[in-house]
Amino acid sequence: PWYEPQYAIPILGMILGNTLTGVSLGIERMTQELTSGRNTIEMILALGGSRWEAAQEAIRQAVRAGMIPTLNQMTVVGIVSLPGMMTGQVLAGESPVDAVRYQIVIMFLIAASSALGTVGAVLLTYRRLFSSSHRFLRDRLEER
Repeated sequence: PWYEPQYAIPILGMILGNTLTGVSLGIERMTQELTSGRNTIEMILALGGSRWEAAQEAIRQAVRAGMIPTLNQMTVVGIVSLPGMMTGQVLAGESPVDAVRYQIVIMFLIAASSALGTVGAVLLTYRRLFSSSHRFLRDRLEER
């Protein structure tokens, strides 16, 4: 079964490693966008816009940045690079067709977990940097 340690540990390692990359890039871009667009964000809020309207573009850019490594990896799998799991299965004597099938499933799992992790982390960052009364808490972005 898939939950035995010999299968679960490498699969979870691949999934968590790729998710961590997406999350860190997403949060970095989010804080960068909010810092550079501070005046625009405060203008939108001052003119009566909601916190969501003020942060929407930064959120969009952050999620896009967080997904770039996963999307790049998906575009070259099997053409330019052979992932470790697929290579290991072929070297162990598994059918190349079965190895490709497993790799496709793994890539979809990585993409889904990276997307969910990135969106979740960016939205948590958004909630931490904007109050429920639609104020931008920019002091939380400044280094101490």
